[in-house]
Amino acid sequence: MKTIYGIQYLRAFAALAVVVFHAAEKTGHHFAIGAAGVDIFFVISGFIMWVISDRRALTPAAFLYERVRRIAPIYWLATTVMVAGGVLGLFPNLMLTTQHIVASLFFIPVRSPSSGEIWPVLVQGWTLNFEMFFYVIFALSLFLERRWRLVAVAAVFTSLVLSGLVMTSQNPIFLTYTRPIMLEFIVGMFIGQAWLKGKVLGPQFGLLLVILAIGGFLALQVFKLPFNEFNCGPLAVALVAGTLSLEAAGRIGQWRVFAFLGDASYSIYIWHTFAISVIAKLGGSIGLHPGITFAAAVVGGAVLGTCAYILLERPLTKLFKSPKPKSWSKPVPAEEI
Repeated sequence: MKTIYGIQYLRAFAALAVVVFHAAEKTGHHFAIGAAGVDIFFVISGFIMWVISDRRALTPAAFLYERVRRIAPIYWLATTVMVAGGVLGLFPNLMLTTQHIVASLFFIPVRSPSSGEIWPVLVQGWTLNFEMFFYVIFALSLFLERRWRLVAVAAVFTSLVLSGLVMTSQNPIFLTYTRPIMLEFIVGMFIGQAWLKGKVLGPQFGLLLVILAIGGFLALQVFKLPFNEFNCGPLAVALVAGTLSLEAAGRIGQWRVFAFLGDASYSIYIWHTFAISVIAKLGGSIGLHPGITFAAAVVGGAVLGTCAYILLERPLTKLFKSPKPKSWSKPVPAEEI
């Protein structure tokens, strides 16, 4: 199975959008819509997991190990850096407790003692709480026949979201896993099912979806409209579905730089805030123009994340590589995982 370049480019786009969002936030600019990169990531995650489950004969335990080895080591390392920095006083606003650190490392939603928000020590790691929960439910679905898996996962997530609409609780776990944003994983799975069956939209309609999605994101940004999963979610779905339509029609070119950034997207997402914080603070202390500081923060965040991918993520992923399953029906290249 060939690399799906459109998905690679969207991963790069989503990661860089989050970088711009945080760089703008730290330098007094406005690019709140960049946070919608998370919505794109969630739709892509659902798509990729469903496609992988069709190509690999993995047990639930093997699936979970594969996910943990790709997600956890680099996240644990970045969290350790945050904790060390907090202990050394490098992050004056960071309050540390044992409970918060342990919960962060094990992807358990709790409130941060620093802000009261449901955030881990490494703030952007909040999305990984959703990712790991999705992986657990998806792994459990592997016990079922394939024809029931999509229905089962969709039923679980839909039930959780509905319970959040009819029940009230301030429990961080309940508040996290009843958010409608979780449905983005499910829609991504349905898109994956359509992709596997060759039931994709025509390229003209796909291009229209991409244009409408980008236009929608721009409208939310330009007019400073409220944004959440209710509007960003459908736009992310349209962007992914439209891109896959263009991919199926052979309208997506192969650009190595963007494909590489897609591979590095996870490390960029995890590490970029370290560079942004340093550059924003330095720019402010020396009186650098905010626009220049913003641009430098964007570049610095992307560069640090890319270096982390080369120097940390790839070696750690190989170090914890699981043994090759005895029977793989259709191997999937690493770039798609």
